[in-house]
Amino acid sequence: MPATFGIVDLFAGPGGLGEGFSALVNDGHRPFRIGISVEKEVSAHRTLTLRAFLRDHGAKNGCLPRQFIDFHAGLIAEPDWAAVDAEAWALATEEARCLELGTEAAKAATDDAITRLRRDFDETILIGGPPCQAYSLVGRSRAKGKRDYVPEEDARHYLFREYISVLDRLRPAAFVMENVKGMLSSTVESRLVFEMLIEDLSSLGTGHGHPYELRAIRVEDGRACLREARQPSDFVVRAEEFGVPQRRHRVLIVGIRADLAARASVAEIAVSAMARTVRDAIGTMPALRSGISRGCDDASAWRREVVEAAKLLAGIYNGKDDGPLRDAFSSVEKRLKDGSPALRAASSLPEGYGTSNDELLRWLERPELRAIAQHETRGHMASDLGRYLFAAVFGAVRGYSPKAADFPIALSPDHRNWHSGIFNDRFRVQLADKASTTVTSHISKDGHYFIHPDPVQCRSLTVREAARLQTFPDDYLFLGNRTQQYVQIGNAVPPFLARKIAALMRDAIAGS
Repeated sequence: MPATFGIVDLFAGPGGLGEGFSALVNDGHRPFRIGISVEKEVSAHRTLTLRAFLRDHGAKNGCLPRQFIDFHAGLIAEPDWAAVDAEAWALATEEARCLELGTEAAKAATDDAITRLRRDFDETILIGGPPCQAYSLVGRSRAKGKRDYVPEEDARHYLFREYISVLDRLRPAAFVMENVKGMLSSTVESRLVFEMLIEDLSSLGTGHGHPYELRAIRVEDGRACLREARQPSDFVVRAEEFGVPQRRHRVLIVGIRADLAARASVAEIAVSAMARTVRDAIGTMPALRSGISRGCDDASAWRREVVEAAKLLAGIYNGKDDGPLRDAFSSVEKRLKDGSPALRAASSLPEGYGTSNDELLRWLERPELRAIAQHETRGHMASDLGRYLFAAVFGAVRGYSPKAADFPIALSPDHRNWHSGIFNDRFRVQLADKASTTVTSHISKDGHYFIHPDPVQCRSLTVREAARLQTFPDDYLFLGNRTQQYVQIGNAVPPFLARKIAALMRDAIAGS
């Protein structure tokens, strides 16, 4: 009988890392089962619980519940899940816990889970990553702007020690810890946080039981493997090397218990050599238009604003060297004049949905569904529509997203620092034929960094498009308001990447 590993998932967010491990199937067997997932943010916990419910219901029935399919399609209000499947809901609420690590309640819950996992499974795995705000470059710059901010007193710097505390009590076969690259350079008390972390991890098991050997995930010649790290940067994993349509670079530390380390040294999996793009992930999604956030917001007003912007830009780029840009702006103007603007929301399934042999689309598309969910646009200021249009056309013609200096004066925001370099990437288009830039929680703000590549749509990415770039399957429903949904997606680990890591971990600790 193949080994089955019970999982403890800490700082779980909406569950991206756990989803990848849970979704792995090897010869008809699922080697990883989540025993407990812990997340303190209420909306992310709701998402996590619903996903656990669907997983438990599916394991028993082999399909999604009809009520979920109707709710997902927007046909009914959210049902009472306990009434749909009492047993699955009870398991889900036991698994997904809304708790803050470091509290007595969280310790009691994780200790109870540890006891259950040791009893019910062959071995255990610990996964997760402490909140990244204190480590990320953006988070650190914002913190510096706060009056009386003292890094040494920021509890987020030390949350990795809560992870290590559970690791020490659980003593799993292996662990996976994820965080942002900023962790490598973050300092507290004049010491590198990463250096402190490695010291703590390396000391586990010394004097009692097996210690952990730390490994980095490396991609060499189309194979992913576990190797000893020579320097901190070796722990950086590039999601695009695993078939994710996003240039997302994160620190991933793998620890293998010393008694299993010999097997882990020869573990490897194949990874796709084909680079995946924004078009691969969202190219089949229904076309939409943005809204206008202030003033009149209807299709006619929107079209008038974008047509005028296209006409203005075509006139600006009228020199002999500007032909491609001029023609592209004129084409947008003509297409909008000749056709009807798209809607601001659409749920119809693309033609051929769920029938593709493409590995990424097989992962994203779920044939049971009746609709695409959470695919609706935000409103943007009328003055920004021209900038979105310019960025999308410029990116399509020139092959890169424009910097502030590339924008014509007529589109310059009324901001004295616009040309200072501080706002160089204030408006960033996601190029259709390349992987996207990193999807972060900042997408919840205004969408300026996440402009859709199609200039005729003239908008930022929807929740579902962001989810697809993060490789969340279409039946993964994010609960909470739209801002909370964007934040959940931006903070998550791409499940498609997580499944690859799970396959490597299975090979490392369970063998063939």
